[in-house]
Amino acid sequence: MSLSDTPAAPDPSAASAPGAGSESSTAALAEPTQKVTARWVTGLVLVNVGINAAFFGPINVFIGQQAISIDALNKEAVLSLVTGCGAAVSLVANPLFGALSDRTVSGFGRRAPWVLAGAILATAALLAMSGATAVALMVLFWSLVQLGANAAYAAITAAVPDRVPVLQRGGVGGLAAMGQTLGILLGAVFGAVVSGNFMVGYTMCAAALLFSVLPYLFHRNDPPLPREARPPFTWTGFLRGFWISPARHPDFAWAWLTRFLVNVGNQLTIVYLLFFLRDVIKHEDPALGVLMLTGIYAVMVMITAVLAGPWSDRVGKRKPFVIGSSATIALAGLIMAFFPVWPGALVGAGVLGIGFGAYLAVDFALLTQVLPKAADRGKDMGVINVANSLPQVFAPLIAFLSLQFLGGYVTLFTTAAVIGLLGAVFVVKIRGVD
Repeated sequence: MSLSDTPAAPDPSAASAPGAGSESSTAALAEPTQKVTARWVTGLVLVNVGINAAFFGPINVFIGQQAISIDALNKEAVLSLVTGCGAAVSLVANPLFGALSDRTVSGFGRRAPWVLAGAILATAALLAMSGATAVALMVLFWSLVQLGANAAYAAITAAVPDRVPVLQRGGVGGLAAMGQTLGILLGAVFGAVVSGNFMVGYTMCAAALLFSVLPYLFHRNDPPLPREARPPFTWTGFLRGFWISPARHPDFAWAWLTRFLVNVGNQLTIVYLLFFLRDVIKHEDPALGVLMLTGIYAVMVMITAVLAGPWSDRVGKRKPFVIGSSATIALAGLIMAFFPVWPGALVGAGVLGIGFGAYLAVDFALLTQVLPKAADRGKDMGVINVANSLPQVFAPLIAFLSLQFLGGYVTLFTTAAVIGLLGAVFVVKIRGVD
């Protein structure tokens, strides 16, 4: 089935693999029609807060500070190595755990077991990370953080198309984006509060992650998958399932590509933010500067996310919002490139927040509408999430090359803008969603 033939919900017949039964036969696979409750959405938001605090507190502040303490001369290379290896793990972990959650049979539901197990693993790895005194240990423990956090993130992301009807997904996507942004802000707050003590910072991130998942687990609304509805397992079929043919599902392919490009642009803008403030702007307290910029960014993301998501639901359109927000994100990169002063950084952070808030809310809703099969929501959302993780592999390398050989931060931020604009252009190729 080509997704260009279906502008909204997945085709119920698409999950009729041998042994799976019809989608209407189980609540776990049925297309959702009943609006989710405020309590459920609150749990979803809090999980996003915890996961993103665990991701971005270390990425934006603590890994950089730890790199300086271990090898100050090569701090950029250490940061790129650690974050790049962790991102490589996430490339495999997210779709893998999404696919495993699709097949999970338990009285606790399909998604909740992976939210809990992933949070526990990532918490333990963050605590171990706090005591790492060698680059190799940083790589190992950060990879484990990524493994656990991506297991939880794959499951909680799949819960949205599982439980949220299409006409509510923009609003829920906006609130989820708000949770992601609060997590990023919380990580920056931790960075400023601990005043360079990254060991305490990692511990605070670990506690935030572990406690954030509890409200969702107590009110998870996660119908179990009947054992007879789970399709037979073969390694060949399982592995082949991760390839989603662009020829058969072009809308899915274009949506994946646009998300990848926009996230590359965004990552290039933020990956060396601590060092940009320290070495170019000469900010007297770079960690505090990161907090201030993140605060401005966060406020704008939350405002535009909670406005753009429901607005998109009301007008029934996604693409105009995604195109406009992608172009706004690109503008932020140009501001950072050509106004490398503290006021320019403040403006750039605000513009980036305006664009990314609307993008996170509406593009997420668009993505849930181009999933090939309801029975594979977790796996397919995991494949989509690769477009979030893969930029973390490429962006540090591009950033390192830009700084060392290609002209410095002007080249870095200009490249971010150009790549982001390409993402805006390719959104028009999506045919099945307005």
